[in-house]
Amino acid sequence: MSNITINANSGAATGGVRDLLRWEGVALFIGMTLFYWISGASWLHYALGFFVPDLALLAYLAGPRIGAGVYNATHATIGPLLLVLFGLVTAEPLPGALAMIWLAHIGFDRTLGYGLKYETGFRFTHLGRIGKDAEVAKTTATNPTTGNQIKAA
Repeated sequence: MSNITINANSGAATGGVRDLLRWEGVALFIGMTLFYWISGASWLHYALGFFVPDLALLAYLAGPRIGAGVYNATHATIGPLLLVLFGLVTAEPLPGALAMIWLAHIGFDRTLGYGLKYETGFRFTHLGRIGKDAEVAKTTATNPTTGNQIKAA
């Protein structure tokens, strides 16, 4: 796995697109935290719930395919947006508050470069490689057609 490079065919965002996605994560994190503050919900709930989506990492004990699926299910914006919709339909404030915490967590992860995972392994994300081998992958990224180096973020 360590010889996989980030290139035009890897599926990972690079350059300005990667930067934009990370800034989008900053906006999501700050925006949801501000909305949570405005809502007047409990900061204890925010603190206790913020890292709950990371429990999905335990699914990697069952292998990278299952781990990536469970991680992506808890780190995609679809789940919390459906939770917001449920809160609106039922006129209950708790689902909305939980969704804001969940979305803030997703934004925080994106800000740090932790993107949605590929089945290849935990270190392979839509925002590029993460971990100790990430620098090696950046410096060795080449275009398979031309052989030219690719700026990989």
